[in-house]
Amino acid sequence: MTQTKTGLRSLAVVAAVSLTLAACGSGGGGNAGGGDPAGGGLLIGTLLPQTGSLSQLGPPEIAGVDLAVKEINAAGGVNGADVKVSHKDSSDADNAQVSTQSVTEMISEKVNAIVGAASSLVTLNVIDDVVGAQIVMVSPANTVAKLSGYDKFYFRTAPPDTIQGDVLGNLIISDGAANVGILVFNDDYGTGLRDVVLKVVEEGGGTVTYGKVGQEFDPTEQNFSTIVGNVLATQPDAIAIIAFTTQTPLILQELVNQGFDMSKTYFVDGNMQNYGEDFDPGTLEGAQGTQPGVFPSEEFRGRLKEVDASLKDFNYAAESYDAAMIIALAAVRGKGNDGPTIQANMAAVSGANGGDECTGFEECAKLLKDGKDITYKAVSGVGPFNAENDPSAANIGIYLFDGENNNSFQRVEFGEIAG
Repeated sequence: MTQTKTGLRSLAVVAAVSLTLAACGSGGGGNAGGGDPAGGGLLIGTLLPQTGSLSQLGPPEIAGVDLAVKEINAAGGVNGADVKVSHKDSSDADNAQVSTQSVTEMISEKVNAIVGAASSLVTLNVIDDVVGAQIVMVSPANTVAKLSGYDKFYFRTAPPDTIQGDVLGNLIISDGAANVGILVFNDDYGTGLRDVVLKVVEEGGGTVTYGKVGQEFDPTEQNFSTIVGNVLATQPDAIAIIAFTTQTPLILQELVNQGFDMSKTYFVDGNMQNYGEDFDPGTLEGAQGTQPGVFPSEEFRGRLKEVDASLKDFNYAAESYDAAMIIALAAVRGKGNDGPTIQANMAAVSGANGGDECTGFEECAKLLKDGKDITYKAVSGVGPFNAENDPSAANIGIYLFDGENNNSFQRVEFGEIAG
């Protein structure tokens, strides 16, 4: 449910959600998407950032998958065998050869499904090879709108940017900003999210003073003195930074150097992290940001730390856990581990057909084996897959930075997604 102190307007993009993805329970077969149970059990690959500009997302995402696999195997595995995982590095769009090589290796290994990538641009680099091999691909973090409905083998457990952009734009307006600057890098993620924020701000009566089409910066930019000077010359009373963590610290330091009130800065999922001692105490106090999903419960964080005790951030861990769970449940429902069988049952186990609500693999798998339809209750809070294989509903968390330059979850906004 939506909890708000500021009276943000309704976030429902379109209330009507198509639930016509009734997935058949075919048993599948052949060697497509890695083969069947006779081939040694369900093999899930991950294409997640171990290096590059989104490497901070890798540990929680990998932990989410590992936790799901641990719990699945503790409950008896899938179709009579333990689930196995092959972790591969996605890096980022500037190092495209890494994801290309990783996908080549996973196809050779005959993985049945892939959890990843985190970066939408990395996904766009490899998706044709993945779906061409009839391997199910489930991203826990892709948000670029152009991936909606890209291919029947592609799903995501994170919402498209129409939702995060709507929440962020309304947050800025509700905080009283009238003139908004946007510092945005020039890639599909950045410009797509910018376009939504711009529209929401203008529809809310505000003005975007900087960051419109033609005012983006190059993703490889290292000197932000002139860029920050240009946005500050338009006298914004709030600035949204839509970038990754490779650029954001440089932008923040330049904003500080040029005297901007840092409590009026806003972050997005691509740069939402704890900055701690990177800046003087109090630098980011009062700044805010948005992140798809809800902050994981203490109980779920504890389970994640059982597989990775070093975890400090939990971004997209729940979405990664859900991705692995839905893949496994789809294989159980279809009684086969091959890609086409998993694909044909993804929507059904997510709840697109309705059915008994269930939590976790053991409970859900038992219902499936009893011949019942299920609605898997996602830890991330996303709704069943819609006709474009996006979640039909999702939550966006709002976070606040403290005097130690670290962020904490404040509340959640709920939105529905057309499809």
